[in-house]
Amino acid sequence: MAKGLDAAVAEGETERLERSGRRAPRFWGQWGAAWKVRGCPRGIPRPSCGGAMDGLSRRLRASLRLKRGRGGSVQDSPGEAAKEPERAPEHCLATFAGGQHFFEYLLVVSLKKKRSGEDYEPTITYQFPKRENLLRGQQEEEERLLSAIPLFCFPDGNEWAPLTEYPRETFSFVLTNVDGSRKIGYCRRLLPAGRGPRLPKVYCVISCIGCFGLFSKILDEVEKRHQISMAVIYPFMQGLREAAFPAPGKTVTLKSFIPDSGTEFISLTRPLDSHLEHVDFSSLLRCLSFEQILQLFASAVLERRIIFLAEGLSTLSQCIHAAAALLYPFSWAHTYIPVVPESLLATVCCPTPFMVGVQMRFLQDVLDSPMEEVLLVNLCEGTFLMSVGDEKDILPPKLQDDILESLSQGIDEQQTPEQVNEHVSGPFVQFFVKTVGHYASYIRWDANGQGRFQERAFYKALPSKANRRFVKKFVKTQLFSLFIQEAEKSKNPPAGYFQRKIRDYEEQKKQKKSRGKSVK
Repeated sequence: MAKGLDAAVAEGETERLERSGRRAPRFWGQWGAAWKVRGCPRGIPRPSCGGAMDGLSRRLRASLRLKRGRGGSVQDSPGEAAKEPERAPEHCLATFAGGQHFFEYLLVVSLKKKRSGEDYEPTITYQFPKRENLLRGQQEEEERLLSAIPLFCFPDGNEWAPLTEYPRETFSFVLTNVDGSRKIGYCRRLLPAGRGPRLPKVYCVISCIGCFGLFSKILDEVEKRHQISMAVIYPFMQGLREAAFPAPGKTVTLKSFIPDSGTEFISLTRPLDSHLEHVDFSSLLRCLSFEQILQLFASAVLERRIIFLAEGLSTLSQCIHAAAALLYPFSWAHTYIPVVPESLLATVCCPTPFMVGVQMRFLQDVLDSPMEEVLLVNLCEGTFLMSVGDEKDILPPKLQDDILESLSQGIDEQQTPEQVNEHVSGPFVQFFVKTVGHYASYIRWDANGQGRFQERAFYKALPSKANRRFVKKFVKTQLFSLFIQEAEKSKNPPAGYFQRKIRDYEEQKKQKKSRGKSVK
């Protein structure tokens, strides 16, 4: 597997540099590691199996030299097994309308003894559906895709021993295909039913749809059926595969028969507010204070290197998803790995932006790695083990106070997860409304309908000096560049959540101005 990973790095970076002389979106994508399902390009030899990490380091250095030679800034994040999409959608996941298929695969990944008799190797032991009648090229792509998945289902290495107790964990990752399309892996790792010591296994649903809460419920149903028999899973997944994915706010009901229980009706509802349907802020709130979350947000806004540390896969996965979600309506487009597999720990040495999660057992490996300007977040203790030192000074002071005031108004224990998400996300969305919400007024359109963003006039329009200083830095980021590239394509952007918040804010300003005139 290391051989394929390293080869994919070389191809992804080479193609990217050949394709674009400007800053392009990066690869890894939201919620997990990316996977490039294709071999090496012409002129790039396949590396030996044992030199995967050395090969990665060489290609990192080579790619940076190539960029400097082309006059580009060092913004890219070449990572293992990667290929960047043309543009990362909201939260780096597509916003899907109704009618999409729920999933592509259901996989069971188990630990099998290596032939050497030492350690274990994660292996796919069940796959639904079986893909047949594929062309040779398609078969090769599917095989490489499927061979990557076990690495991310068991990212904590191969040193396992049979257990009698193991807390179940739910987490996710993302695989990025050759054409930039993304597949999300939703995982449930647990100890299967039985007596005596046994090894954990992972149920993994691969889908193109980003909706963590909904797929968590699907994994509940898979787990319940697997305790009876694998045969009971098939009709449920077949029914799910034939059902259309609901539009936001809609529900799909599945009919399923379970031996000794009879026929069950399972309702799966998609949240109405789709921009937060894949997020759960509760873990981040338990681990960090509001002030720390604000500093984390500030680091992410300037696209710095951020490493999360925790022991549990669920905590790492949920917290890194939440951190990326704070950037809405912008998308983190650099290296993004919620749980870094042990074999890819060299990722933390990358000289370019990344947001990654590392299990606490690898803390010393991280500390021993050469790193510069990193925010190292200990989620277990709620502390920053390393920081740049200026995190409190990145955002405009007045807007920082506004965010903290909104967050500190309290979260009612009776609130639903959706209400908690809105309570946490809202102040950060409002931050972007106040700083860059006027962007549409500074896109000039030519006769051919091509938009041109007026950067200088845009940030000069801000009356606050502090806001201007921040925005002058922010417009240079990938976050903003990708957003504006998309805005330049159409005079009439989709009326999404962010656009509604901009309109509400503009209306409030008009009303305030009108009241001021009436008082005079």
